[in-house]
Amino acid sequence: MKPFLPFLLSFLSFASCSLPKKQNTAEVYDFEQIKAKGEITAVTLNTSTTYFIYKMQQMGYEYDLVEDLATSLGLELNIRIAENITRLEEMLDAGEVDIVAYPVQMDNTMKTRYLFCGVEQQNHLVIVQRSNRGDTIINDVTGLIGKEIWVKQNSRYHERLMRLNDELGGGIIIRNIGRDTVTVEDMIGMVAAGEIRYTVSDNNVARLNSTYYQNININLSISFPQRASWIVRKDCPELAAKINEWANGISQSPALLATAKRYFEQSKNDFVTDGQQLIIKKGDISPYDDLFRKYAEGTDWDWRLLASIAFEESKFHNHLESWAGAKGLMGIMPSTARSLGVSPDSLENAEISIQAGIKCLSNFNAFFSSIKDRDEKIKFTLAAYNAGNGHILDAQKLASKYGKNPSVWDNNVAEFIRLKSEPEYYNDPVCKHGYLRGIETYKYVGEVLARYKFYKTIKK
Repeated sequence: MKPFLPFLLSFLSFASCSLPKKQNTAEVYDFEQIKAKGEITAVTLNTSTTYFIYKMQQMGYEYDLVEDLATSLGLELNIRIAENITRLEEMLDAGEVDIVAYPVQMDNTMKTRYLFCGVEQQNHLVIVQRSNRGDTIINDVTGLIGKEIWVKQNSRYHERLMRLNDELGGGIIIRNIGRDTVTVEDMIGMVAAGEIRYTVSDNNVARLNSTYYQNININLSISFPQRASWIVRKDCPELAAKINEWANGISQSPALLATAKRYFEQSKNDFVTDGQQLIIKKGDISPYDDLFRKYAEGTDWDWRLLASIAFEESKFHNHLESWAGAKGLMGIMPSTARSLGVSPDSLENAEISIQAGIKCLSNFNAFFSSIKDRDEKIKFTLAAYNAGNGHILDAQKLASKYGKNPSVWDNNVAEFIRLKSEPEYYNDPVCKHGYLRGIETYKYVGEVLARYKFYKTIKK
């Protein structure tokens, strides 16, 4: 048996050398495979300029663009949301998504890792200052010397101000907002209201907020422009080429300009109307008082509350479309109308719009059945009518987490609705519906109820 052993070992050695080595055949997954699947998966972040849910409708500048890309390529869009920029890259690297539909900053390190593609953007930090009549506008950074500028402590805005102050040889008075409950967008609102004179913001966030506040100036840059665009993996050159082809095709198209205008230029306080002039008879609240009375009868809704909602949504212009696409007297989103069995085009009919509005209110009211106090329930219903019940549910969960009452609006859930514009809160694991410009919902509830109270004093 011993002579056989060396022979066996020699044979096995020879055989093993003779067998073909296993090739490293990593499966290719580029545009051809995506096309065959019929779906493209994109990931982005929840922010005011990228993706959010408003009135149960998916919206956002980056979302609108990537949806247009998917449509142009004949693909279904599967949108994923990451918690932060690091997770965007991790999900792309792991093959969980095909594209990062978020403006990733270009630098040499990132270019070695990814292919940049799509619509290129530039962003920078700006000073937000009030521009009422009589206000002096600072047009040069040297004009910031001796001025108080308010920012959140330990933020990148604070860091940039510190560096700028060093570059200027000192003199900028940097004030820190110590409260965690104050958001960047809150501070822009404080500038508009005259509570503070100056703050710092990203240019895109400042541009968006200038559509809410007509009296702010955002022209003073305090940082160099930074190029940014979407990214795909290095092994997806065909996909990158298709995205660039699409981007080149829309770069000067009316569709891209309209999308940018929708988010960054169109006033969120004005409506797209047909110029119709309202005729309100003396002593009436609106031209539709009789219709509000008619359709409120037999429901739980006071007709004057319906009128107050209609004023907030449309200023009683029935032939309007808001910046977000809400239509009609009661500001109903097209997708919501279809879910109610109503054609979006028919919302220009005041009766149909009022009936749809009452159905929406009733649905939201039923959602908050656990809230027994009627007045509180109305507040929650109004909040959901404005933002969608998902965001309100998130705020209730945050309230519970932080020791507040989830069934009380004022000073409880309302505070966390405001905070849903801050990543610390909308990325909290208890939240499922992401970013919300919560200050608008916060104001909406208060303004509708204040006007309703006034209407009750003048009309029975």
